Parts: sequence; C-alpha cells; structure tokens
Amino acid sequence: MMKAFHTICRQLRSSKGFSLERSPHVAFSTSSYSCSRKKKNPYEEVDQAKYSHLVRSVLSFRGLTQTPESLLEEDALLYGPVSKHKPPKQNEEAKVPQNWFPIFNPERNVKPNTPDSSILKIPLQRKVMPSVTRVLQQTMTSEQIFFLERWKQRMILELGEDGFAEYTSNIFSQGKRFHEALESILSPQENLKERDEKHLQCGYIESIQHILKDISGVLALESAVHHETLKYTGLLDCVAEYQGKLCVIDWKTSEKPKPFLRNTYDNPLQIVAYMGAINHDANYSFQVQCGLIVVAYKDGSPAHPHFMDAELCSQYWVKWLLRLEEYTEKKKNQNIQKPD
Repeated sequence: MMKAFHTICRQLRSSKGFSLERSPHVAFSTSSYSCSRKKKNPYEEVDQAKYSHLVRSVLSFRGLTQTPESLLEEDALLYGPVSKHKPPKQNEEAKVPQNWFPIFNPERNVKPNTPDSSILKIPLQRKVMPSVTRVLQQTMTSEQIFFLERWKQRMILELGEDGFAEYTSNIFSQGKRFHEALESILSPQENLKERDEKHLQCGYIESIQHILKDISGVLALESAVHHETLKYTGLLDCVAEYQGKLCVIDWKTSEKPKPFLRNTYDNPLQIVAYMGAINHDANYSFQVQCGLIVVAYKDGSPAHPHFMDAELCSQYWVKWLLRLEEYTEKKKNQNIQKPD
C-alpha cells in the first residue's frame, strides 16, 4: 500500500504545473470543547516569585508521625487519663451473701393478729446496733462518694462555707417539718377539715395530695424497728396500705424530679432493711411484703410514687445483706487495727 503511495507522489512531482508544498499544521480533536476559549487560571496572576519561599517551607515541613500511643498521650494531656474499667465476665456469678437470712417471715400473716385501731409509734432505743442509715453511709461506692463530694464542692463554691451550712440546715428542717405534718395528717385523732386547711399551705403536702387519697389502714408512724439476728436498727416513716397493699412507706423530699426508682439511689435498700426488720421484730404482729417510696417536691408539683412489689423487694434484700456484711467486715478490720 505504502509502495503504491510513494509511486503516485513521484509521478505528481514530475508532472508540469503541479506543486506539492507543505501545508500549515492543522490539529483535529474529538472533543467538542476544543474550540472553546481556554479558561483563565486565577493563580497565574499570583506573584509566584514573592511566595515561592513560603510554598517551599510548607511543602518541605514534615510533622511528627502520629501513632496510637502518641494519640493516647496527647488525649491524656488534654483531657486527663482514661478511666479503664474491666468488662464484666460473662461467666462471673453474682455475689451471694455469706450469712443468708430471709426477708419474709413464713410464720406471720400479712394482717395484724388483733384488730386494734391504735397506730404503733415505738420510740427508737439507742443500742449498740448500727442504724440502717449508718450502714448505707459507711458502705457507699466510690462512685457515690465522688458525686456527693463533687456536689458539695460545687455548692460551697456557689454559696460559700457558711451559706452551704445554712442550706443543709434548712433542708433538714424542711424535711423534719414535712414528716411532722405527715404524722399529723395520717393520725386519726385530728379533725380532717382542720388538718387539710392547716397543712395544704406546705408545698410538699400539696405535692402528695393525689397519693394520700390511696393511703389507708395506717399501722405504724415514725416507729422503731430492730433485727435481732442481723443486728441492726432503724426508724421507719410509715406502714400503711397503698392501693390496698400493705407497704413500708418512705417519704422523701427533693429539689429535682426523680421519676424513676433508679433516681432514688439507696432508698430501696432502706425500704427492704426496714421491711426485713419489721417482719422479724416481736413488737409487730403483722408482715409487710411491699414497699413505697414517695418523692415530694417543694413547689407543689405532683410527687412521684415508686411502688416495690414482693419480687423486687427480694432482689434489693440481697443487696442490703451484702452491704450489711461489708459494713460488718469494715468495723471488724477497724477494731483489729486499733492499738490496745
């Protein structure tokens, strides 16, 4: 093919009147945009000589190579050390109290043996036995202690030492007046109309009005209990029927809402501790199988009732026994360390 092409070219050159000259170079493109005007680059107007040193310094810089270890060190410097918790073992068995004792008394009835209408108000005797409150305070977890201390420091920072002392004193006084008002309301001796007019001015009492409608059959108010076998004592708020079920009732005050049982911290343990004691205390002829925690609010907003049935109480009873054993062990170690 190429040979035939060269032959034709030689014949044309030898022909007279015909000239074969080079034509200007013409470029063809398959792109339809090749004919359009080339877009101007805005960086062409930059004084490249002026900024060349800066560009070279940026491009030539090499930062330290980041590794997982260096990142952890950097985070620890900025945010503090990471709190590492061991994941719970799948096969790890739940703790079981070494000295098991039942919360319920199979030899007792739920109702009192005698239909006596008088309300029990047994005074608390100062004994060698620790109180329920003391056991719970002495066995708080490190997390509970941390949050309590942080709250205390924040309040002191806001109110000052004297202001915080006055604040805690006021909280204690309000709680005491609230319990006194409740004792007066739940006592059958007082005239119903008079007690309503006298106590409705209190925001806490207004807060629990819808719950008081479900309270009946009061058996004990501000009455002491003690567990002779497990060696602890306490002063319960109330034993009465709530919606037809006999309960140990604990009245609490709070400045912030506590709509869930978990928001009440150790209060369920307090309930079951009183329940276990009353069920085995010779001063009481009945048995309690349910609990009720009522959280009242100073502004009068509706209180939150937290009902605990027999099954839930049994679960918390195990936790209470463990806390009681922890307290006993701590006191034993303290006595060993004391010099003679």
